[in-house]
Amino acid sequence: MVIKTNSYTGQESNVRFINGYVSMVNMRLNAYCFEVDGVLIDTGAPRLLNEFKPFFAEADIDKVVITHAHEDHIGGASFLQKEYNVPIFMNELTVAESGQKADYPLYRKVFWGRREPFQAQQIGNSFSSRTATWDVIKTPGHARDHLSFINRSTGQLFSGDLYVQPKTNVTLREESVPTIIASIEKVLTFEFEELYCCHAGYVKNGRQSLKQKLNYLKEFRGNVLTLKEQGYTEKEIQTKLFKRKYPITYFSLGEWDSIHMIRSVLK
Repeated sequence: MVIKTNSYTGQESNVRFINGYVSMVNMRLNAYCFEVDGVLIDTGAPRLLNEFKPFFAEADIDKVVITHAHEDHIGGASFLQKEYNVPIFMNELTVAESGQKADYPLYRKVFWGRREPFQAQQIGNSFSSRTATWDVIKTPGHARDHLSFINRSTGQLFSGDLYVQPKTNVTLREESVPTIIASIEKVLTFEFEELYCCHAGYVKNGRQSLKQKLNYLKEFRGNVLTLKEQGYTEKEIQTKLFKRKYPITYFSLGEWDSIHMIRSVLK
């Protein structure tokens, strides 16, 4: 089984970024991390570390902040801590487990790589960069520890995996559509325009794009509830709302599947 990686770097406004890709058979997934005002936001996947090392070497940072503890976001954290001695901040819910041996399914270790333990600190409700203060917003749904960050001075939102794409077709087993809806609604109460997503990168018209995703999820929730009231089973609802299965569903042995979206609505 051949796993390939590649990456490219760029800049939008005052934000420097790297986007790395992991490819295997018929699957290709990516992960971004961002450097802005002395802060590195997320660190990519372990599998991408060699791709990201030149980017890290050129970065001028005082700290690392983590949106959530999935391996495609914390894969470079241990390296950065050992090599550059920078402090790492994240949600208190996963500070302890990040210092321990990685515990996630084998297929994810094969694809994204096995992340190394690192020592993190609790991030709190806000943090400072060189020229700005940032709001830390708890935005669970994709992960219980998921955070989003807004730069109060520039109105830039770094949304982790809250956005990803306007229409979601599969989620992890533990994800919750209603919770994601609530998290997007919370973020939209803050002032921002630019959006930086750890999988979509820079999203033009970020506020409008996030509203578009919110509307899609609300419509999806309504359709699921209506079909359930009409007597359809979970599997029948899945057949009606999703016309195909995606490669990641088979590769993950069902950990990623559209059925989880439906079940989260019906809980």
